[in-house]
Amino acid sequence: MTALTLAKLAEIAGAQLHGDGSVMIHSVAPMDRAGNGEITFLSNVKYAKHLGECKASAVMVKASQLELCNTNVLVVDDPYVAYAKVAQALDTTPAPASDIASSAVIDSSATLAGSVSIGANAVIEADVELAEGVIIGAGCFIGKGTKIGANTKLWSNVSVYHDVRIGSDCLIQANAVIGSDGFGYANEKGEWVKIPQVGSVVIGNRVEIGSCTTIDRGALDNTIIEDNVILDNQLQVAHNVHIGYGTAIAGGTVVAGSTTIGKYCIIGGACVINGHIEITDGVTITGMGMVMRSITEKGMYSSGIPLQANKEWRKTATRVHRIDEMNKRLKAVEKQLEQNERV
Repeated sequence: MTALTLAKLAEIAGAQLHGDGSVMIHSVAPMDRAGNGEITFLSNVKYAKHLGECKASAVMVKASQLELCNTNVLVVDDPYVAYAKVAQALDTTPAPASDIASSAVIDSSATLAGSVSIGANAVIEADVELAEGVIIGAGCFIGKGTKIGANTKLWSNVSVYHDVRIGSDCLIQANAVIGSDGFGYANEKGEWVKIPQVGSVVIGNRVEIGSCTTIDRGALDNTIIEDNVILDNQLQVAHNVHIGYGTAIAGGTVVAGSTTIGKYCIIGGACVINGHIEITDGVTITGMGMVMRSITEKGMYSSGIPLQANKEWRKTATRVHRIDEMNKRLKAVEKQLEQNERV
């Protein structure tokens, strides 16, 4: 168990300490369950009324909530960000691997920095380069010519195809697939003719990729994921997609080929994004959004139909099917009104 003094956590969080800095903190806990040796935080003001009842050894709050607290306090600008930093400092998640397992298969031409760790049954192919601090989990496959930057971690059974570039300080969760073939085929009289995907995948620094997410290699040019991008579980990122700096995409989203997504976009879960379009910087798309055309203006966009009771949904669906008929009737009424006005 990791334990740090409250004074040290104040330094990590960039906080102003009110109370005993020598108190030892070993974990973060929810406000209603936090106790001795634990720290909690308030990010939603509607729970401020519970601060006086909190039994945590310390809380992280904004300055405006300081007087409501009855324990040690870290005053911060953003309690949720402070929580993230403190949680990182107290994190006890084990590494995906330590040292180099005897069962790992490593080609003699691979270049491994001295601090690299490789788990059991991993395969490292020819001309791979692994920088300082890289950790490869059990059962991973790293294809020929791939280069992985410093301190990047791959959890178990990640497959990285040939000639992929992954930057530093990345985290790739279990069973992700990076660099598989894009969906490229020509059709000759009903027969599918495969188009070799000769591009690659280039992933920047501080990128996180969720479990079972697939990122296809480019057909001719590369698929590109810029720095500071976070991708949730079970995404499909097709060939030649370009995702800009700081964008976040939630689980189950599908991005079709040759689409460009700008910087600092937020895309909700289960969205479907058409191919060969562009989404400008700073766009938010709410869950289940279907994006069929380019988005050229920053803002929030939605298209998913909210859940209704079945009876109400059936009425809505029936009305939707009658929209064309209703439109024709409306135009007929408008035409008749125009004729009456002329008389």
